[in-house]
Amino acid sequence: MDSSQLFGITMIAYLFSAAFYLGLFIFKTQRIGLIGMLLALTGVIVQTAALGLRWYESYRMGVGHAPLTNMYESLVFFAWCTTLFYLFMEFRFKARVIGAFVMPCAAIAMAYASFSSRIDTQINPLIPALQSNWLIAHVVTCFIGYGAFAVAGGLGLMYLMKLSAVDKKSTDASLCASLPELKVIDDLTHKTIVFGFMWLSAGIITGAIWANEAWGTYWSWDPKETWSIITWFMYASTLHARFTRGWRGRRIAWLAIIGFLAVFFTYFGVNFLLSGLHSYGSN
Repeated sequence: MDSSQLFGITMIAYLFSAAFYLGLFIFKTQRIGLIGMLLALTGVIVQTAALGLRWYESYRMGVGHAPLTNMYESLVFFAWCTTLFYLFMEFRFKARVIGAFVMPCAAIAMAYASFSSRIDTQINPLIPALQSNWLIAHVVTCFIGYGAFAVAGGLGLMYLMKLSAVDKKSTDASLCASLPELKVIDDLTHKTIVFGFMWLSAGIITGAIWANEAWGTYWSWDPKETWSIITWFMYASTLHARFTRGWRGRRIAWLAIIGFLAVFFTYFGVNFLLSGLHSYGSN
């Protein structure tokens, strides 16, 4: 069995996990949620083995490098970071229903990586710009932040749904009854954004050091760099508004969603729509 087959098993586990978590949200049956959690946990374990195996396979091919260097590998790693961070939150805060808003994102990432004709799934030699010890530090820190922001975006959506149900007192109220209290969701959203912001900051710093090593300059206003700093300022502004202006609730929820859309474009949109020094990420 090779790494591709293990990634396929991971994708199936995440898809079923997302379905069971959605079942928990709709039917409020804890047993369904438990199955969803076990599937997500199984997926993470299998995916961890797959990442290690793909790394080993690259060395066996004579091009040894961490599996973090193209769009396929980064999508897989994003799904791994997102699921791992979500499971930590579930075990830490006992809010299993959050999985209904997070696991579909991880499942879609894995499915797109597996089935998109635009993505090369092969292990290829590294181009010179990627042959650096800073590769792992930069990619890992960025993607831990991206995973946290994906969870924050899900929490923001959850908050808005809960708020809408409370305000309208409609049939949506019964659907959203299983969601945590608004202040709990708001607090979790804030904590998740803080965590992601610290890792994104580390990712930008390590990326600048790597850029100076590879291209002789710390910052070149490449489209990826530009959108990274735009995303950073969006989350910095969100935290600043909360700390100094006392913003909470609906505003923070919307900013969490908009921030994740900026992350999505920084990571995904730039690679396919804009050319630059980071164009190799679309391979």
